[in-house]
Formats: sequence, C-alpha cells, structure tokens
Amino acid sequence: MGVLGVLALVLLAGWYARNWLLSRQVPQRQQVHMDAEVYRAGEAFVIRRRAQNPSCSVVVMHGFLENPLYFTRYYDDPAIELIMVTCAGYHLPLRAPLFQQPPWNASATMATGTIASDAQVLNLALEHLISMPNVRVHGHSRGGAVTLEAARQRPDLFESVEVLLEAPVLPQGQPYRPPSRIVHWLMPLVHLLWQRKPSRMLSSPIWGPLNDAAKRELITAMPFNPRRSQVLMTNVEDIGDWMNTTGPDIYRHVKRGAVLVPGKDRVLDCNAMLDSARQAENLQIIEVPEGSHFVLLDNPEAIPPLLRN
Repeated sequence: MGVLGVLALVLLAGWYARNWLLSRQVPQRQQVHMDAEVYRAGEAFVIRRRAQNPSCSVVVMHGFLENPLYFTRYYDDPAIELIMVTCAGYHLPLRAPLFQQPPWNASATMATGTIASDAQVLNLALEHLISMPNVRVHGHSRGGAVTLEAARQRPDLFESVEVLLEAPVLPQGQPYRPPSRIVHWLMPLVHLLWQRKPSRMLSSPIWGPLNDAAKRELITAMPFNPRRSQVLMTNVEDIGDWMNTTGPDIYRHVKRGAVLVPGKDRVLDCNAMLDSARQAENLQIIEVPEGSHFVLLDNPEAIPPLLRN
C-alpha cells in the first residue's frame, strides 16, 4: 500500500473516531435532591420549585456547558417560585426527579442545541408555569442570548418581565479568544480528555477566583453536563452564528432589566459586550470591573435586588 493509501486509511479512521466521540453518551456527574416538579419539553427539561407563599417568580436559563444548579444558591429563598430551564440535550441534574404531565400541548420542534429552540422552551415555562405577576428572567452567558431570543419570539410574554442578562452572549458579541479551526475540529477529543481529568482545567484563568468549593464543583461538572459531544458542537457553532446574524433591534422586545458586564471576562469579549449592551435602550448596564464570567458566584452583590409583591 502506498503513502496515499496509508494517509487515506488514517483520515478515514480519524473521521470514524470523531463521529464515535460526537455520538458517545456522556456520563452524568452532578445530581442533587430537590423538592421540585419536572416537565419534559423535547430534549429539554423545565424544573419548578414551588413556593408556599411566593413573593415573585424567577425563571433561569443557564449557560454553555453549565446546568441550572448554577443559580440555586443565590435564589434559595423559599418565598421565590424558581423555574429552571435546561438546555436541550443536557443531563437533568436531579436525583429521583418527580416528572409531571406538561401543561402544554407541544414541545419545542427546532434542532437540539440551538438558541432558538431553547428559547421556545423558556417561553413554554413563562406561558404555563409562573404563578406570580412579578417575574424575573435571569440568563447567564448563552442563557442571555436565549432570553433575548425568547423575547423576540414572544414579545407578549415579556411586556412586564424584568430581564437580567449576566455576562451574556449578545448581538454582535465576540468570544474572548476565538478557537482555531483545528481546535474546533478536535473539540470532541478535548471534551473526552476533559472528562478524564476534570480538575486539570481549574488552573485556567477563565474561571476567575476558585476559593468557593461550590463553584469548583460546578466547574468540574461542566464536561459531564451535555449528554453528547454533538450538542456541544452545535451549541458552539450556533452561538457564533447567532451573534453574527442578530442585530440590536432584538433589544426592543425587552422592557426593563439589566446587563451585567464583568471587566475580567475570559470567555466573552467584555468590550464587544459593552458596545452591544449600550444599544439596549430599556436596560441598565452594570459594570463589574473585577468580575469574572461568573458574576453570580463571584460578585453576588452586583445582582440587582428582586422586586417582590
């Protein structure tokens, strides 16, 4: 067999190996007990933690590679009706979940892994599950783009909603350091290696301070949150497409709230984030000069207080 034949075999083997990595089921790392109801919506889940005498409703949308447990410590007040949406194709981080019949007739029908599809699920939660007129929708990172997209899809649901966009993916935003084509192609392999040694990534400056054990646990669970590497790849490609093709006119669908911009974000470019946020006429900009990408965990004092009944 000639050199070209050997090269063809190597390329073919690499192609098959990559496809196997993309479709391989990822084991789950993080699960907690929670007294909550769970509803399916396509390949996504909606979790509702009821409150006996709620003062407000909070709907949260986590970011890329995260899970809804990112928000639970901050919104642990039992007077908050907390509704948590998982990205489609991600593990449900609950042990022994209590599934309920969804109060909607149809689930999201768009491709798993897209911002538009997860926005549909967020709108199902807003339309069918909240019980209070006083509502905050809090989206972190990619969850910020999902929040804006949900408002574009159903502006009627956001007429009186307060939105909180934390270190968000925004129109015309940019990553802090765009990955090269080869790194992007090898991402399924990187994902597998990260699962083998999840603590090795803790040395990266992208995480900010790591004194908090709960934050370290959330980060080491990240490579295990997507159910397959394929959804991770779809997320990455769709985030780039959404930022490039979405214009600032999307901001007109949100009526009040804030954008939190951390000055030391090492995931997204904070200057591009600021430039975009300044075009949101109805939203306050809160700069967190020393903040990392994880404002809620590192600088919770920067989060505006909830409006309660």
